[in-house]
Amino acid sequence: MNAAADFRYCPRCTTELAAIVQDEDGGPKTRQRCPACGWTHWNNPTPVLAAVIEKADEGGQILLARNAAWPGRVFALITGFMEAGETPVEGIAREVQEETALQAESVSLIGVYDFQRMNQVIIAYHVVARGEVRLSPELAEYRLYAPEDVRCWPAGTGYALADWLTARGYTPQWRELPGRPPRPAD
Repeated sequence: MNAAADFRYCPRCTTELAAIVQDEDGGPKTRQRCPACGWTHWNNPTPVLAAVIEKADEGGQILLARNAAWPGRVFALITGFMEAGETPVEGIAREVQEETALQAESVSLIGVYDFQRMNQVIIAYHVVARGEVRLSPELAEYRLYAPEDVRCWPAGTGYALADWLTARGYTPQWRELPGRPPRPAD
């Protein structure tokens, strides 16, 4: 999905947008622009929050969940969008609580990762949490994994999980996805 292709009309005057070249700070740049009023669709990446949830009351196992809308049985990190007026740390603690009913005890930054396919920037955190898991309707099921048993996918949050594992002395195992090579060596 390309967000720029989905954004077709000017929100100011409803004229159809066009790919128009215009000089910007870095030189000429083609963007979706309104030929009538000059409005520009910047198509900047959206920040997304992600959590490697370590279940403190389950021996430090990692919680991964399956999104109800996903086909197959792929389990992944808890993710979500920031709300206006909250910090990224507040946002990921809220997302963990909303999606799993777990309470975050500590939150620490793993890193920031680009996910160009979805035009997103992922801000990933390690969240130590406690409580009884009760999934939101967005999630179909969850599993707890020993850190050495999780497998990372070669995209977005998979890189965050791999970096978290590496920082703790584990060698990440990579899951193969059709058409995607494993993460290149750093």
